Amino acid sequence: MKIKLAIFDMDGTILETLEDIADAVNYVLKENNLPVRTLAEVRQFVGNGIHKLIERAVPTGSSLELIEKAYEEFKSYYKTHSAIKTKPYDGIVDMMKALRAAGVRIAVNSNKADFAVQDLCRDFFPGLIDAAIGDRDGHEKKPSPQAVYEIMNKFNVKREETVFIGDSDVDIQTAKNAGVASIAVTWGFRDIEFLKKNGASVLAEIPAQITDYILNT
Repeated sequence: MKIKLAIFDMDGTILETLEDIADAVNYVLKENNLPVRTLAEVRQFVGNGIHKLIERAVPTGSSLELIEKAYEEFKSYYKTHSAIKTKPYDGIVDMMKALRAAGVRIAVNSNKADFAVQDLCRDFFPGLIDAAIGDRDGHEKKPSPQAVYEIMNKFNVKREETVFIGDSDVDIQTAKNAGVASIAVTWGFRDIEFLKKNGASVLAEIPAQITDYILNT
């Protein structure tokens, strides 16, 4: 086995978070007397951090003042409503346990706010995550490889010993920018054709395929 470190995206990869995100978005929109968004719309808005999510959710042409107000309101609301409907995808916990049993380190790198990443890792994956990094002030978001390098350095792992697993073009590009292998999952927020069009070469349709790839590469 060559892979020693598996770094996972969070939303749409290990956790089914879309409904809680959409509920938080629509709470903020309603509070500001703005039209709400459908689940399908919010699915397309996620992936580049909370601020970009809010920019996409509010009506086109909204003032910077409104965007910033909605952004702060979203963070406040989501902090206490991030795990109402959220749950791990079927097979994710078993996959993580199998990797850990084989000696593979497991980490999370998400563009979700760091406070939410830490809370959700603790709540849903106790004892399974070795490191977790979300969006932090003063740090670059994906597709920057900054957090990937930070995690690799923490465990003294090389590029060829690392794989990044995600559900979006942002994740595929993050892996490419970091010079590490990647796996694109098909159960997340983007469809197979979109993933292939954006450079996905290894696809996983169920979590067990991630285990097979990592332990047999």
